[in-house]
Amino acid sequence: MSSNKKRGMHTICGEIYHSAYVVLFVTSLTMAILNWESSAYLFFIGIFSYSFAFIGYLAGKKKWKNWIASHISGMLGSYIAICTAILVVNVPNITFLNEWNPLIFWFLPSIIGSPLIFLVGQKYKKSNSI
Repeated sequence: MSSNKKRGMHTICGEIYHSAYVVLFVTSLTMAILNWESSAYLFFIGIFSYSFAFIGYLAGKKKWKNWIASHISGMLGSYIAICTAILVVNVPNITFLNEWNPLIFWFLPSIIGSPLIFLVGQKYKKSNSI
């Protein structure tokens, strides 16, 4: 996120991020289908989170009107989704965190990440004329 936004490191990191997300997406769908009774939620989380990553990825490739807003929202939204998934799956195994209400960990990444999407979107709003 902090690299130069021209062709180069940002693009390479974006391709790696998207490729890794495709692997996570396929893995979550496979796990959900194989263990539907206990892992059905992975199916829906996988589709929901990958849709953010895919929109952000396409916006960077196609450069449609307001593409920067779509790119930022999609990439950060997918990051929020993956952080949520990691927290929800792993918090029950962490000693002092498993005593907290699990809903906190469903909403915490959105509470932290949504203002970041807004602030970064405001920063690039003026250059969003393409």
